[in-house]
Amino acid sequence: MKKYLAAAAAVALMGFAAPAMAQNIEGSVSYASVSVEDVDLGAIRGALSWQSSNFIGLEGEFAFGVGDDDIIPGVTAELKTMYGVYATATADISENAAIFARVGYAGGEVEAAGLSSDDSGLAYGAGAKFFLDGKNGVRIDYTKLDFDDGDADVWSIGYVRRFR
Repeated sequence: MKKYLAAAAAVALMGFAAPAMAQNIEGSVSYASVSVEDVDLGAIRGALSWQSSNFIGLEGEFAFGVGDDDIIPGVTAELKTMYGVYATATADISENAAIFARVGYAGGEVEAAGLSSDDSGLAYGAGAKFFLDGKNGVRIDYTKLDFDDGDADVWSIGYVRRFR
C-alpha cells in the first residue's frame, strides 16, 4: 500500500508543478544496476524532475527489472519494480553541467523462487548531469536505499532531456 501512496503523491506533485513551471522540467531514462548484498539486478528507470527558480526541486521515478541473478544454483532473483519520490538540491557547475543531491522515500519488489517480497524506506544519493546541446545530455547518479530488510546500492547512467 505504501508504494501506491508514494507513486500517487509523486504523480500529484509532478502534475501540479508541470503546468505552472514547465520551463524547469527534466525527464530521464536510464539503466540502473541494483546491488543487494551479493545479488546484482538490472532495471530500466524513468524519472521526472522539477526544479524551482533556485536550487530546490522534486523528483519522481519508476523502474522495472530487466536483469536477474542467481542466488544459489537453481534459484534466481528478479527485480519487479522500483519507485521513489525525492526532494532535490541542484547546483549548476556551468551552463551545461550540474551536480545534485536527493533524499526521499523509495521502495521496490523482488521475486525469488516464486516468492515475492517488497520493502521501502529512506533513500538518498547524488549525481551529475552533462548537457551536450543545452537540452539533451547524460545523467549519472548513485542512490543508497536504506530499507528495513537491508540496504541496496543503485548506480544509474542514462539520457536526460531538459524541457525549458
